[in-house]
Amino acid sequence: MNATQSIKFVERRGQRTDRPEGGFERRQFSESRESLSPEVRELAEAIDSYKLARHRRYVTLAEVLDVFKGLGYHK
Repeated sequence: MNATQSIKFVERRGQRTDRPEGGFERRQFSESRESLSPEVRELAEAIDSYKLARHRRYVTLAEVLDVFKGLGYHK
């Protein structure tokens, strides 16, 4: 490429337009929730809510502990 040719910049960090309205969120437990016990289902939903609220794909063990405490569990 010589000096007279320009390089076209493509912004790839913007919103994707090929996603359905509202976007698509991956959930760790979405396919198997029907087979979970009520307590485990509650925990899975609380973790998903935590991740959505904080825009996190993965959570640390400390964050899982925060979710447990938020559900009322204590040692």
